Amino acid sequence: MKKSTKSIRIQTRKTQYREHSTPLFLTSSFTFEDAEQGKALFEETEEGNIYSRFSNPNVTEFVDKVCMLEGAEDGIATGTGMAAVFASMAALLKSGDHLVACRALFGSAHQIITQILSKWGITHTYLDATATEAEWEAAIQPNAARPNAARPNTGTEPADRPAARMVYLETPSNPGLELVDLAMLGRLKEKYGFILNVDNCFATPILQTPIDFGADLSVHSATKFMDGQGRVLGGIVVGRADLIQPIRFFARHTGPSLSPFNAWILSKSLETLDLRMERHCSNALALAEALEKHPDVALVKYPFLESHPQYELAKAQMSAGGAIVTIELEGGFERVQAFFDALQIPTLSSNLGDSRTIVTNPNTTTHAKLKPDEKAALGITPGLIRISVGLEAIEDLIEDFEQAVSVSAEALKENV
Repeated sequence: MKKSTKSIRIQTRKTQYREHSTPLFLTSSFTFEDAEQGKALFEETEEGNIYSRFSNPNVTEFVDKVCMLEGAEDGIATGTGMAAVFASMAALLKSGDHLVACRALFGSAHQIITQILSKWGITHTYLDATATEAEWEAAIQPNAARPNAARPNTGTEPADRPAARMVYLETPSNPGLELVDLAMLGRLKEKYGFILNVDNCFATPILQTPIDFGADLSVHSATKFMDGQGRVLGGIVVGRADLIQPIRFFARHTGPSLSPFNAWILSKSLETLDLRMERHCSNALALAEALEKHPDVALVKYPFLESHPQYELAKAQMSAGGAIVTIELEGGFERVQAFFDALQIPTLSSNLGDSRTIVTNPNTTTHAKLKPDEKAALGITPGLIRISVGLEAIEDLIEDFEQAVSVSAEALKENV
């Protein structure tokens, strides 16, 4: 069966009530038939549910669907996307380990790497998304093995840095829509044996499956496109079974569990993910093309625009360009304010991945905590706007965005 069929048909075993839709298992704990079964469940010689912090039928159904979509062996769901990101690192890294990461990361992932993992003696090296294979290889190797050629951009790199234990990245990145060559990193992983950990939130498994390129783990904020309607929080890590096992141990004992209700919502939402992503992507491409022609828009960035500097890479590892478009308006935050005030349809929010189009200014919201030099390195300027393109009629969206661009441009001229 096709993945679109499986995402609809995978569900929990029917109960004695013969329900058509998976019921909600809103219970904190589960009972044992007898003392022997309780013993077997805790010894893990028998599979089954014990406590909803460990597992729950609704959560299991959601995990099974995402594993199928990603081509993963196993997975663990969490209460939020950042809990999934943190668990994928904290469960597998220890003091003295080194992490290599793409510099273009969501603000909270950057804070985990620089402010939390660093306290545990876990060092890191940052590389630009556009770094060459030789630069990635140099960053991955221990210092003693590195060539004397140009050194990569570093984070907290010690003089005696060990070989990378993990490489972590987003592709496409938030908010700059930079891409990292997954096939290239898959080759390096086979050579050096590090853990390749990919945040696949923006692409979703509908547009990109990192495991097919050699990734060991694929991480998602299920809050975004997997839910798709801005209703619930959730996260998930899927990948190699031997790596999911310690992540599951970490999550079981630290408690970032996904609620059964949220898992039920997310599992239902996966039934329409491919349909929604098709509309998201067609809308985003059309809006990007229209805004690229507007004389008052300084820059438009979208992976499937031929003007995107990594257009060929996007076509090679993604089936479509995704739902996120970024634009640059000249005039700084004052121009951004005028633009947002003129928009009639979109929602102003820091979230994304919704059926409703959302706009945000990363400089003052999602990436506000970054230092000025860090923002500059990521291309986060005062006039940068991230657009999460929704499912509205594209004609309405184009008309609204074009008029808002024009109105904000005129407002800026009047104030000069």
